[in-house]
Amino acid sequence: MTAIAEREDTAVSVPSVAPDVRERLAPRAPDDRLRGWLITGAVVAIAAVLRLVGLVHPRGMIFDEVYYAQDAWDLLHHGVEWDDRNGSGAFVAHPPLGKWCIALGEWLFGFNEFGWRISAVVASLISVFLIIRIARRLFGSSVLAGVAGLLMAVDGMAFVTGRTALLDVFLMVFVLAGFYFLVRDREQRRLRWLRAMENGLDTTRRRPGFAVPWWRLGAAVMLGCGLGVKWSAVWYIAVFMALIFVWEWRARRSAGVRHAFRDTLIDELGWLFLFGVIVGVVYLATWTGWFISDDGWGRHWAESQGRGEPPIWGAISNLIKYHEDVLNFHEQLASPHTYQSWPWQWMLDARPVAYYWSTEVDCGATSCAAEVLLLGTPLLWWSFIPALIAVAVWGLAKRDWRSWALLVSVAAGFLPWMNYPDRTMFYFYALPAEPFLILAVVFALGMIGGYGRTATVERRLTGAFIVAGYVTVVALCFAYFYPIYTGMAIPYDDWYARMWLDKLWI
Repeated sequence: MTAIAEREDTAVSVPSVAPDVRERLAPRAPDDRLRGWLITGAVVAIAAVLRLVGLVHPRGMIFDEVYYAQDAWDLLHHGVEWDDRNGSGAFVAHPPLGKWCIALGEWLFGFNEFGWRISAVVASLISVFLIIRIARRLFGSSVLAGVAGLLMAVDGMAFVTGRTALLDVFLMVFVLAGFYFLVRDREQRRLRWLRAMENGLDTTRRRPGFAVPWWRLGAAVMLGCGLGVKWSAVWYIAVFMALIFVWEWRARRSAGVRHAFRDTLIDELGWLFLFGVIVGVVYLATWTGWFISDDGWGRHWAESQGRGEPPIWGAISNLIKYHEDVLNFHEQLASPHTYQSWPWQWMLDARPVAYYWSTEVDCGATSCAAEVLLLGTPLLWWSFIPALIAVAVWGLAKRDWRSWALLVSVAAGFLPWMNYPDRTMFYFYALPAEPFLILAVVFALGMIGGYGRTATVERRLTGAFIVAGYVTVVALCFAYFYPIYTGMAIPYDDWYARMWLDKLWI
């Protein structure tokens, strides 16, 4: 392709951009914007109906709602988590932002089941929206994007956590938002190189002009919020910062920069430092209620030890001491629990968590049961490992950046936990990694279905049947388990029939 610039009667040729370079630098998002938004809206609407129907059942607080729903209510009234017995701030093991998210629903709708669960619903719907928009940009297909959203909508883990006042759904949505922003940043930065080359920039000697990476800075805000929900966000922060550097380095290599690695170090380390600063500032901002209160746990620890508390630094030093106590708590968390599990079990759907259980229900049979079981839709979760293998093989064979981005994002949700073999852990710790697992499945479906740009019509038709069949089977599996995702009263025999792995699921 040759660009022609006309000035008066003189035509000046601008250097062409090689097709392979253009392919590597140009965004992958398809141009069917209207269809993309229609698919997004339809899938999010389906997810909304599924999550809102029967939201107030079971009545009362289930599982750890007894902590987080109450903590959220305390934040509204005291600015900090509260210990009614002592009339002072309570010691808590997680930062406050996730509880503030729950508190927003309670502020709007009251201290009731709908009030403390609605924020989780909203966060879950945002995650469905985000995974659709991410998939559309990764795979260049609005159809595959819709598939990603549907799989998220009908997954049991995403469904149950999207209807329960716990923290992990908020961590997931902030991590996923951070990833989406970084994908947009990658596109914007590479497109900047492409446009400069089209305008005649000699990339062996010069760089494009200065530009603020707003999407990247937005990602820092999202990840700071994620850290303000749970500290496990730190692994995603580290991985995503590494992705930023690698993507910038590869963009320069694609653009023909002579010293791509060196120039990336020179140009990007400052931005990465700012990225970390923004994460830290946002994280501190999530503790605002503690800072402006005199009643928060350890708020005046130094004073209680007979030490001075200079302005600003005194509060920060007290918060550091609080964090040391929390870290010690997590390191000592090794009490046996009925539903504890290990990372190798999470991918296998091998040890779900019962959020609610009752046999004191009426179903019209002699023996009845009602349960809310945190269980990923089995046929979906059991396809994650083969999908990851396929994505890894594709990444090795094609050197495809998408493969490695998904693989390291999944690793951030699993591998760090393997360093704590004695710690009490639960299946829902895997939730932040789930969107990336689903994207890996969709990636594999795209390979099978021939959704590449050069696929034949016959291959696309065959692929459409394969993809539709897979989604249908997963949706039917979700429908089968729906009663034990929602606490429906069913005959005991019907409940037990759903315990496919017997005692591992009971």
